[in-house]
Amino acid sequence: MDISSFITSLLTSFIIFVALVLVFTWLSRRPGNAPVYYPSVLLRGLDPWEGRRRGTRSPVGWIREALSASESDVVAAGGVDAAVYLVFLSTVLSILVFSGIVLLPVLLPVAGTDHALERSAGFDKGKTANNFSDIERLALGNVQDKSKRLWAFLLSVYWVSFVTYFVLWKSYKHVSNLRAAARSTPDIKPEEFAVLVRDIPKPPPDETIKDSVDSYFRALHPNTFYRSLVVTDHTKADKIYQEIEDNKRKLARAEVVYANSKTESRPEGTKPTHKTGFLGLIGKKVDTIEYCSEQIKELLPKLEAEQKITLREKQQRAAIVFFNSRSAAASASQTLHAQVFDKWTVMEAPEPREIIWPNLSRNIYERQIRQTVIYSIVFLTVFFYMVPITAVSAVTTLENLREKLPFLKVVVDQKIVKTVLQAYLPQLALIVFLALLPSLLLFLSKTEGIPSQSHVVRAASGKYFYFIVFNVFIGYTIGTTLFKSLTTLINNPPQIVQMLGNNLPGGATFFLTFVALKFFVGYGLELSRLVPLIIFHLKKKYLCKTEDEVRAAWAPGDLGYNTRVPNDMLIATVVMCYSVIAPLIIPFGVVYFALGWLIAKNQVLRVYVPSYESNGRMWPHMHTRIIAALLVYQTTMIGVIPLKKFIYAPVLVPLIPISFIFAYITQMRFYPSFTKTPLEVAQHQLKETPNMEAIYSAYIPPCLKPDKLEDLDVFEDAQSHTTSRAPSI
Repeated sequence: MDISSFITSLLTSFIIFVALVLVFTWLSRRPGNAPVYYPSVLLRGLDPWEGRRRGTRSPVGWIREALSASESDVVAAGGVDAAVYLVFLSTVLSILVFSGIVLLPVLLPVAGTDHALERSAGFDKGKTANNFSDIERLALGNVQDKSKRLWAFLLSVYWVSFVTYFVLWKSYKHVSNLRAAARSTPDIKPEEFAVLVRDIPKPPPDETIKDSVDSYFRALHPNTFYRSLVVTDHTKADKIYQEIEDNKRKLARAEVVYANSKTESRPEGTKPTHKTGFLGLIGKKVDTIEYCSEQIKELLPKLEAEQKITLREKQQRAAIVFFNSRSAAASASQTLHAQVFDKWTVMEAPEPREIIWPNLSRNIYERQIRQTVIYSIVFLTVFFYMVPITAVSAVTTLENLREKLPFLKVVVDQKIVKTVLQAYLPQLALIVFLALLPSLLLFLSKTEGIPSQSHVVRAASGKYFYFIVFNVFIGYTIGTTLFKSLTTLINNPPQIVQMLGNNLPGGATFFLTFVALKFFVGYGLELSRLVPLIIFHLKKKYLCKTEDEVRAAWAPGDLGYNTRVPNDMLIATVVMCYSVIAPLIIPFGVVYFALGWLIAKNQVLRVYVPSYESNGRMWPHMHTRIIAALLVYQTTMIGVIPLKKFIYAPVLVPLIPISFIFAYITQMRFYPSFTKTPLEVAQHQLKETPNMEAIYSAYIPPCLKPDKLEDLDVFEDAQSHTTSRAPSI
C-alpha cells in the first residue's frame, strides 16, 4: 500500500469516527433514546441527566464525565470484572506509552537517516528509491546490515520487555488488592457461604444422595455445616416452567392489546386471537386470553408433579453445600476431603446466576475426556482456519480481483475507488471473517463440563486469543508462503522464527491500517450504538406491547469479554511486535487503548449490565496472554535482528527465559489468591447476620423454587425422603 492509500484510510476512518461521536452526542440527548444510551443508569433507579442541563451537553461532555468517575464508581455500576477490564486496557496503554517515550525519539531518527532502502534500490534494476514509502524509511528495514545503529533496536527490545514486566507487576498487585477488597466487603453474597461438591460417591441402597452429602459434611464440619442442595436433572421441569412463563407473557400482551382496542365507539373491544400451530401461522384459531389462561391452569399441576419427581428421583451426584460463615466456606473449599482424587471434589461455588446446571454432575473422567476432545477440535479449528484466512489475504487484493473478475475492471480502475479499496478491502474482509468464530468457541468451552459462565467465557477467550494470534497475525504475516513452507515447518518447527523475521516487516502498513480501522470505526460504532438504537425503536414500535417487552428490547447485556479481550490482545500483540520494527505503530496503539479505555468506561457506567460477577477472576487470564504476546514479540525480534547480519543479535536470547521466570514468579506470588479466597480476606465482619434461608433459596433453580421461603423445609425434605432410591448417575 502506498502512502496516499494509507493517509486516505486514516483520514476516512477519523472522519467516520468524528461523525459517529456527533451522532452519539445528538441522539443521546433525546429522552426517548435513554433506554439505549443509559440502560444501566435507569436500572439503578437514577436520572441520566441529573445535575446537568439536557440541551447543553457538548460533544466532549461524556469524556469529562468518564474521566472524573472513580474506580469505585465503576465497581458500583459494572462490578469488579468491569473495573479489572479497564485495568487491563490501562495496563497495555501504559506499556505502549512508556515504550514509545524512548522508542519514538530514538529509533525514528536512527532509521530515517540511514539509506539501506536506497542502496538496495540501486542494486535492483526493477526498483527505485520512489518505490519505498515514508513509513518504510522510518522502520528497521532502512537500517543497513551490520550497522552499529542496530544497537538502538536491540536495546529497545530490552526496554519494551522490562517496561512490560514493571507495569504487569504493578497491575497484578493492584487487581489482587481490588479482588481482596471485593471479597471482604460487609455485604452478604450467597456464593461466599457455599461450596460446589462434585464427584459424589454412589450412596448406600438405603440412602438418597442428599442424605449421603448431609451425613458426610456434618461429620467433617459439625459446627459450621448448614444445609446441602443436591443438583437434580430438572430439564423437564424447566421446560414446563418456561412454557408457563411464555403463556404468562402472551397473556399479558393479549390483555394490553384487548384493553387498547376498547374505544368510545366500541367499548366491548376486540379480543386478540392466534393459531395454535407452528409460529402461530397454522392450526386452530383460538381466543388468546382464554387459551393462555387455560394453558397456565393445566401446566401448573404438571409443574408441581414434575417438581416432586425431580426432587425425589432425579438427584445427581453433585451438590451445593452451605456453611454458616464465609471463613468456614472458604476453608472447606481449600480442604482435601477424600483420600482419592476422583471422590468428593470440593471448590468455591459460582454465583447463583452463572451456574451451568447440566455440567455440574459430570464426573471427573468425563470432564477430562471432554476437555481432551474439545482441545483437539480447537487445535484443528485453529490450524485449518488458516486455509480461508490465507485465501482472504491473497484474494482480497485489487490485482487478484481484476484477474478473477474482469467485469470489475471498469470500477476498480477508477482512481478514487482504487484508493479506497486498497485501504479497506483486506481489513474489512478479515474483520467480517473473524466475527463468525466466537459463538463456536463459546459452545465448545461450555461442552467441556465447566460449571460456571464466567469460567466458560475465560476458556473461550483463551481459545479465541490463540486463534487470532496464530491465524491473523502469524497467518497473514507468512501469507501465501505458508503452504509452500508447510513441509519445512513440520520437519523443522523453529524455522517459523526465520519466516516471521523475513515476512513481518512487509506487513507493517497493513497492520497500521488494521489498527486504525479497529479503533476509529469500531469504537465509533460502539459509542454511537446505532444498531441497538435502530433495533430498539423498531421493536418498540411494531413488536412491544407490554412494559416487560419494552424492557427486554433495550436490555443491553454485558461487555462480552470472550470477544473483547482477545481482540484487544490481538492489537496489543501486533503493536508490540512492530514497536521496534516500525515504531510509527506505537501512537496508533496508544490511541486504540486510550480510546478503548475511555469508551469502555463510559459504556460500563451507563450502558452495560453485568450478567455475572467473578470479582476479577479474568485478570490472571489477561496477564498470561500479555506475557504470551511479549514472548511472540521477543521471538520475532530474535528472528528479525539476525537478518541484518548483526553479530550481537544473540544478546536477545536471554529475554525468553527471563520472561518465563517473571511469569513463574508472578504466578507463585499472586495467582493462588485468585483460585482460592484467603482466610484473612474471608474472615472480615459482616454488616448484619446473614439470612441463611435466603442464601439457600438463591441457589434453587427457578423451576423448582417454592413460592414462599417457609416452604424451604418442605423442599429439603422432598430430597431427603423418597419411596425409591435415587438412580445412580
